[in-house]
Amino acid sequence: MRIPRFAAVLLAVPLLFPRAGLAQMELAQAAPQQGPGWFIPGQSHPAAAPAPVRPAPPRPAPAPARPPATEAQSIPQLPALPKAPPPPAAVMGVLSVPDVYRQSTAVQQIEKIINTRRLALNNDAIKEQATWRQMQDSLSHDRSKLTPDQIRARETALQDRITTAQKEFSGRNQQIQEAAQVAIAEVNRMLIAVIREVAESHGMNLVLHREQVALNMNAFDITDEVAKNLNLRLPSVPVPPNSEMPVGSPEAPGDGPPDAGPDMAAAPPLPLPPSPAGSAAKP
Repeated sequence: MRIPRFAAVLLAVPLLFPRAGLAQMELAQAAPQQGPGWFIPGQSHPAAAPAPVRPAPPRPAPAPARPPATEAQSIPQLPALPKAPPPPAAVMGVLSVPDVYRQSTAVQQIEKIINTRRLALNNDAIKEQATWRQMQDSLSHDRSKLTPDQIRARETALQDRITTAQKEFSGRNQQIQEAAQVAIAEVNRMLIAVIREVAESHGMNLVLHREQVALNMNAFDITDEVAKNLNLRLPSVPVPPNSEMPVGSPEAPGDGPPDAGPDMAAAPPLPLPPSPAGSAAKP
């Protein structure tokens, strides 16, 4: 087999210089492991200084865990009470107080009287307001003919009349409300007695508001029977006149629940007419 000339030359190089070829191979293998720069035979390179190691920052110490509050720690332990006899079995009934008031002849009479008084108060307020406007128009018409003192005197008189009328209307309105509360309190006292009477006749020992019960049978409802007996026991109630109700008198005590009265007992005060002499009051 004939070997080409250039191949024979390549094969003869390591044979002629066996040590040099071996040294070149070792250098070729060591070159990638050396740092940057030239390799100089017979010269030793100092070892690279290791990079300084920075200590890790100290970690904060974990907060001590609080023991969870148990139910035994939050609720105090009380001594046991002596045993009491259990309550009797509940025999329930339902009742609608608003329906009883709507059927009550006494409440209807109270509403009629109170509404009549409020209407009269409103009419008087409208008439007084018309008088204020007339006085203001007259002052505006005569302003050019009057002296500053005369203008100031008429403005003061108009403002005093408005203030006095407003106080009077407020006092009358409060008397109307207090008269209604006195009459309704009398109805409440009789209503409690009638409810107890009707419940005992049916053997009931627990009566609930019908508006607070989601479901009930007609046999439990005693509304109509209570309204009928209330009209027999109390067909009417005298309403005190306004002259007998001083302003600021205490409310008459009632035995009924606070939400048992009709809407007219908690009606808002009658709004007073606005003063038409806001600009006339200034000189």
